Amino acid sequence: MKSGEILINGKPNTPQLVTKSIAHVRQDDRLLPHLTVRETLSFVAKLRLPTHYSQAQRDQRVDDVIAELRLRQCAQTRVGNDYVRGVSGGERRRVSIAVQLLWNPGILILDEPTSGLDSFTAHNLVITLSRLARGNRLVLLSVHQPRSDIFQLFDLVVLMSSGSAVYCGAARDMVPYFTSLGYPCPRYCNPSDFYVDLISVDRRSPEQEAECLERARVLAEQFREKVRDTDDHMWKPSAGNVLTSADSSAQTNAPENVVTISREKDKLPGKLHQFTILIRRHMYNDYRDLVTILVHGLEALLMSLLVGCLYYGAGDAVLSIQDTVALLYMIGALTPFAVVLDVIAKCHTERAMLYHELEDGMYSVTSYFFAKILGELPEHCVFTLVYALPIYWLAGLNEAPDRFLLNFLLVWLMVYCSRAMALFVAAALPTLQTSAFMGNSLFTVFYLTGGFVISLENMWLVASWLSYASFMRWGFEGMLQVQFRGNMYDIPIGNLTIQIDGIHVVEAMKLNQHPLYSCYLVLLAVCLGFMGLYFLCLKFIKQKSSQDW
Repeated sequence: MKSGEILINGKPNTPQLVTKSIAHVRQDDRLLPHLTVRETLSFVAKLRLPTHYSQAQRDQRVDDVIAELRLRQCAQTRVGNDYVRGVSGGERRRVSIAVQLLWNPGILILDEPTSGLDSFTAHNLVITLSRLARGNRLVLLSVHQPRSDIFQLFDLVVLMSSGSAVYCGAARDMVPYFTSLGYPCPRYCNPSDFYVDLISVDRRSPEQEAECLERARVLAEQFREKVRDTDDHMWKPSAGNVLTSADSSAQTNAPENVVTISREKDKLPGKLHQFTILIRRHMYNDYRDLVTILVHGLEALLMSLLVGCLYYGAGDAVLSIQDTVALLYMIGALTPFAVVLDVIAKCHTERAMLYHELEDGMYSVTSYFFAKILGELPEHCVFTLVYALPIYWLAGLNEAPDRFLLNFLLVWLMVYCSRAMALFVAAALPTLQTSAFMGNSLFTVFYLTGGFVISLENMWLVASWLSYASFMRWGFEGMLQVQFRGNMYDIPIGNLTIQIDGIHVVEAMKLNQHPLYSCYLVLLAVCLGFMGLYFLCLKFIKQKSSQDW
């Protein structure tokens, strides 16, 4: 059982001290694809730099980091991703490093920064990291079998096998050390390749595995004997402002001088300031994705035109009661169902970046929550209008302006309830598949208990309870009241034809048991309820991406 203590500037590490002192560059680049390199860094500078920095100082800091990481030639290019064309892979990795360097951390940790890069780009990236380590900064990186010219850039190397260190020291001393143990590196062979192979465990057969494990155990024991009586600060308690670690598995670049971490207690932006920055960043990124916006808009418009044209074919004849009831339920079911899947998919693409930024303390959950909700509101309003307007007039529903506005507000609330439900499901469940399944399941439950598929009075007890939480039920009831109240319909009875108020039809369906305003209030309450659940999920459930679970 290994034990140890991690000290930063001679103090026991705490989450607050780690967040302030250490920057972690993950293996995957988690950046908004539609922002340019400069915009990405500018938004991070506003979130991470202390409030006493002026805008000119923030811009200067962004310019300095861009110059330091050789990003000037692509500063106005979109970051991009696998689907959006942007900067190259090496430049995107340097942008990820630049995001962390903006606030000038004392310790920079990188998880396999060369993964996925060609050898030339990987070499240039490590040259950049080596140059950064020459300042008053500690740079630690894990690399799997680096090429020889990359290995020559390392100052300090740690080799580990099965959790035990077999070497820790200067890179230039690694070959002589292993040579003295009887393992000389062959001529023209990359030392990192040779010695990583030496300590690796070959599990192709029990005999080979046992032999490799024994060799690794002997090498680890020999190394412990070598450092047992030394004053190496990696293995002995030390005084002063240095980083002390009980265990390390990273390849390391270390400056010769002691790394000093700023103790200045700078005040970071408050929640309101974070909200204004996040909502601007959100809108910059989302509204530049014209392809997605057009696809969603055309989807809503096409759905509206298809249904509207079907009912438009009836000509001047007034829609029958049965057709009107079916149309109203269809209006409340089509777009909300599509919205559920779209919102869940989008949330899961943002999930990993959200998790990392919250872990880094870049902003609070509250700031992100309100920026997410309000930032998507204009898009939601436009799409709902594109969907609700054509279908309403093509189908020849009640043409009175007040009836149209009341109907549109109900549709808007129903669609927004489905959006809120999708946000909650996406934040609560770990994978896209489970979220999509649960979102579809909840929507189906609300759809079946909405009062159209089966009458409310014929539902069994549990289904009847669920209907009270169904936004489909309350929206449907509200639209029936809006359309039928005051409209006279001819009802043939034998040879007689009598006129009745349409509201009596709604009463016969047991859907006029509450005043119209209560439908709006319940829809609003359901929406706020799902929003509250979404906030709690953001607050208490780690928003790791699916591959991290």
